[in-house]
Amino acid sequence: MGNYPTGVTVVTMMDDEGVPLGLTVNSFASVSLDPMLLLWSIDKRVSSYNKFTNTDKFAVHVLASDQAEVCSLFASKGLDRFKNTDWKNSEHNLPIIADCAGVFQCETFKTVDAGDHMILIGKVIDIESNKKEPLLYHKRKFDGIPASFYE
Repeated sequence: MGNYPTGVTVVTMMDDEGVPLGLTVNSFASVSLDPMLLLWSIDKRVSSYNKFTNTDKFAVHVLASDQAEVCSLFASKGLDRFKNTDWKNSEHNLPIIADCAGVFQCETFKTVDAGDHMILIGKVIDIESNKKEPLLYHKRKFDGIPASFYE
């Protein structure tokens, strides 16, 4: 799977105490246009698994090509992720990371058990597009879209 290039996202939510949670995710896809649905999956061994699989809403951030450090921050353990990044609380009470290529705010639509992961399907309730190049992940490296792609 490491030879399959993917975009990089960070999924965020607020827990019941109003504490923002987030993690780096590369399993993200469009599901439906009507209604607008997307999916991502979470490993059942992740410490925040129960909170993410029981939340009623979440935000998916498509990271911009200059946000590799945000990707690494939200993939790391033991750091205060939100103290170390620029973010705000949205009108939907979701933590939104600044300067991403795009953000999908979602209501949880359905969860699907899938082996050692749980698939979360979200109904999009708000979209933000900043018209920035996305961050890509391929063979354990991060980069933007190569300039030769546009030639």
